[in-house]
Amino acid sequence: MSKWVKGAFAHKSYIAQLMTKTMQKSNRLTLYIIISMIAGIILGYVIHTQAGPEFIASFSKNIKLLTTIFLRLVQMIIAPLVFSTLVVGIAKLGDLQSVGRVGGKALLWFVSASFASLLLGMLLVNLLQPGVGIDLSNADVNGAKDLVGKTQEFSLIKFVEHVFPKSVFEAMANNEILQLVIFSIFFGIATAALGEKAKIVVKGLDAVAHVILKMVGYVMNFAPLGVFGAISAVIATKGLEVFVFYGKYLLYFVSGIAILWLILLTVGFIILGKRLPQLLKAIFPPLIIAFSTTSSEAVFPKLTEELEKFGCKDKIVAFILPLGYSFNLDGSMMYMTFASIAIAQAYNIHLDYGTQFTMLIVLMLTSKGIAGVPRASLVVVTATCAMFNIPPEGIALILPIDHFCDMFRTATNVLGNALATTVVSKWENALENPVETT
Repeated sequence: MSKWVKGAFAHKSYIAQLMTKTMQKSNRLTLYIIISMIAGIILGYVIHTQAGPEFIASFSKNIKLLTTIFLRLVQMIIAPLVFSTLVVGIAKLGDLQSVGRVGGKALLWFVSASFASLLLGMLLVNLLQPGVGIDLSNADVNGAKDLVGKTQEFSLIKFVEHVFPKSVFEAMANNEILQLVIFSIFFGIATAALGEKAKIVVKGLDAVAHVILKMVGYVMNFAPLGVFGAISAVIATKGLEVFVFYGKYLLYFVSGIAILWLILLTVGFIILGKRLPQLLKAIFPPLIIAFSTTSSEAVFPKLTEELEKFGCKDKIVAFILPLGYSFNLDGSMMYMTFASIAIAQAYNIHLDYGTQFTMLIVLMLTSKGIAGVPRASLVVVTATCAMFNIPPEGIALILPIDHFCDMFRTATNVLGNALATTVVSKWENALENPVETT
């Protein structure tokens, strides 16, 4: 017993140290991004007010190379990240016949919540239009016209070509994200069907997924450079009026998150009734940790513990919660439609409602398998922008405030997964009374 207690305390101490380290690293990166933003504002404003048009054009073109470096590093990890995480997520379903009932109920919640989140983001960004009025495409008018033309050409035939791959290697090389998702779904289902024979494949891809997620952290260390290049170029060209975009963008997004919480909690109350306040009380510590670290994965052990104490059976928690971390990131998905269309608005690119709805379906697929680590949703937004001919460098323009958006969407992801696990437990008649702690 003594050894067990010591081991438990040592494990808790390790988790606490890991969370502290994660929080310190996240805060440090945020500080660097803010410093880079301020430095970019100062430099850009000096250039804007003191230099001539020719120098401003040359400066903006050259300083954007920093943003280009960061973007190419992000695009480098898109294909392996999607493939490894999505295959592992599907393979963890195991025997599809034995878990079909529970898995079907979980997928019903996941798909419904995902669609509601994506649709809410699309509706709000069209209603509030945070990107309208800032013509960031002025630096390349002809290129912007070409982009608008290509966007209008997007059709069902082109969509089908984007969906079904003729070569997975070609899809990876060209970052054709939807083609990669289709291949990953088939690969994941086949891997799950083989059972024991494919365990080594699942284990290997799980290791690959962790390596790629580690790379995401390394790549994000270059974010301050991308921010500095993007902000200084924009301020040098447009002046300080660009910050109207940031103010509206953050305010409108937080308003959208509040509406999404209201929707999720209303549905949760309909199903869970009076136990909903108890659930919120139980998951409050994980919510705060997720909000402050911007990493929903950082609270996975604590959330598992709290849900089991709340009365969810361990088998349900062990099955639903890991799937939720790949398939049910409600806050991140709302952000994806909101950010993608806002960037198009900022570049003055018109997307008709048909194209936007197509984008929503694309994001419904491409968002699956993306883990809840800080800024992972930016990878999907970057790929989606490129697919719909929206300048992917626009992602660097929202990075200065992305951390603050990330805090809200990460907490929303945790809430959504806690609700999904509890609701499925309720549907399975596997929700017991809370475990009393002394």
